[in-house]
Amino acid sequence: MDAISQLQEKVNTIATIAFTTIGTLQRDAPPVRISPNYPESGSGPAPAAAPNPNPTPTPTPTADSDADFAKQPKLMSAELVKAAKQFDALVAALPLSEGGEEAQLKRIAQLEAENDAVGQQLEKQLEAAERELQEVRELFGQAADHCLNLKKPE
Repeated sequence: MDAISQLQEKVNTIATIAFTTIGTLQRDAPPVRISPNYPESGSGPAPAAAPNPNPTPTPTPTADSDADFAKQPKLMSAELVKAAKQFDALVAALPLSEGGEEAQLKRIAQLEAENDAVGQQLEKQLEAAERELQEVRELFGQAADHCLNLKKPE
């Protein structure tokens, strides 16, 4: 795999880890009361819910789940830092440009000039091919006319 593809893959990995971490923290974070004056439920009475024939119990937080939640941010941040360090190592392994920006601009101009020259050459070849095709069509039309004229009427 080339260096650019590796960098792209590592950026995708970092983004996935970041989104997963944020999502997990949002999903698993215990509720926190904002203020003692702020009500936990809506200000009005709760609407009557349809009876559920198979009610599932609401999970209550336990000491184990709190401990697991406390470990998650550390584990996820360690994973994110590891991926970022791998990305930095890939960037450090990239070859340095020789001669700096000025040399790169000079090389780009040289390649553009070569590209223009090849493009002009291809244009000339295309024009010549189109002229030849037109000649072949004319000759074919003349040959077809001669064949029709050579046929004897019955």
